[in-house]
Amino acid sequence: MTAAPLPAHTSVLVAGAGPAGLTAAIVLAEAGVDTVVVDRLAEGANTSRAAVVHARTLEVLDEIGVAGELCERGLEVPTFTVHDGPKTVATVEFGELPTAFPFTLMVPQNVTEEVLLDRLHRAGGRVHRPVTVTGLRQENGGVTVEYTGPDGTAGRLRAAYVIGADGMHSTVRDHAGIGFSGDTYPASFVLADVHMAWPRSREEVSLHLSPEGVTVVAPLPAVGADRYRVVATVDSAPDHPTREEIQALLAARGPAGEVTVTELLWSSRFRVHHRVADTYRAGRVLLAGDAAHVHSPAGGQGMNTGIQDAALLGRLLARVVAGAPDALLDTYEADRRPVALEVVAFTDRMTRMATLGNRPARAVRNTALRLLTSLPPVRNGLAHRLAELDYR
Repeated sequence: MTAAPLPAHTSVLVAGAGPAGLTAAIVLAEAGVDTVVVDRLAEGANTSRAAVVHARTLEVLDEIGVAGELCERGLEVPTFTVHDGPKTVATVEFGELPTAFPFTLMVPQNVTEEVLLDRLHRAGGRVHRPVTVTGLRQENGGVTVEYTGPDGTAGRLRAAYVIGADGMHSTVRDHAGIGFSGDTYPASFVLADVHMAWPRSREEVSLHLSPEGVTVVAPLPAVGADRYRVVATVDSAPDHPTREEIQALLAARGPAGEVTVTELLWSSRFRVHHRVADTYRAGRVLLAGDAAHVHSPAGGQGMNTGIQDAALLGRLLARVVAGAPDALLDTYEADRRPVALEVVAFTDRMTRMATLGNRPARAVRNTALRLLTSLPPVRNGLAHRLAELDYR
């Protein structure tokens, strides 16, 4: 939205207007809590970035009235497959999950943010842009937040509580003195959205294993039914891989059959971290989303975990602002930090399993995957875990 002066006081300041920050703000606004949302970017996301919304997240978003619109604008994908060259080594179906959303929903993150932002507007909220948090200090039963506004002018805002949903490089987390323990994977990840002719069904997300690295191809909603997301590990990748480079990568690692990339919509390279904040709360400052945890994109868990964080945190803060004991906020970390630790461990195991280069180790992995996923309890358990239904 257009720039507007920030108030001098608010009950809750939400720093960051990504999916986690918007979700928290919607819950708070619906509860009648005076909330200010700021974001350092002049406008919202215009690239798809995170593109997977899992069943548990859709259940949470359904509670705030946006799951239906997301499903209308997304693509329901009921199957996840794992391949090594031309061989399919595992198939996981989501159709039997005990949920109203028995599928993976593929929807670009910019669409998710558009839907959430529109919902925030209907709840009477707004996002102030570009506003950069430059410091904060806790004193006298509140938090004084320093910021730089749209015109570059410094300002201060007094909040009872602050939610840091400002991403992996969180300023709020740093100024609150919260550590961010973990490490970085050695390989680069390539991320691209393309139009292409792809030989596999658009009803599946496919994971392709190879000695060169792991590649995930997922269909995205599109009028022409030829838009796909590509995520791949590459030892050394350019900042913005070209169409030809994506084509060569898929030709080397993809399934048998013709793969023709006709258009590159956007691409990037990134390093992947696996880190969890040492605590989710420092007094009146609380963390959600990537400010609290980051991990491998394996399984598409990151944004989903963050949205679920934010929905719970919003509900707890609304109760505290309404008069519940402040100690209620301690249950947020008790509930959600163990989830992040489990997700980090799970995605780390998936990433290391998928990137094995040694031929005997790969053969053992493939045999184990084929045998284990042939057992219905294992196969259904994996679907349940990927869908994040374990975290209800």
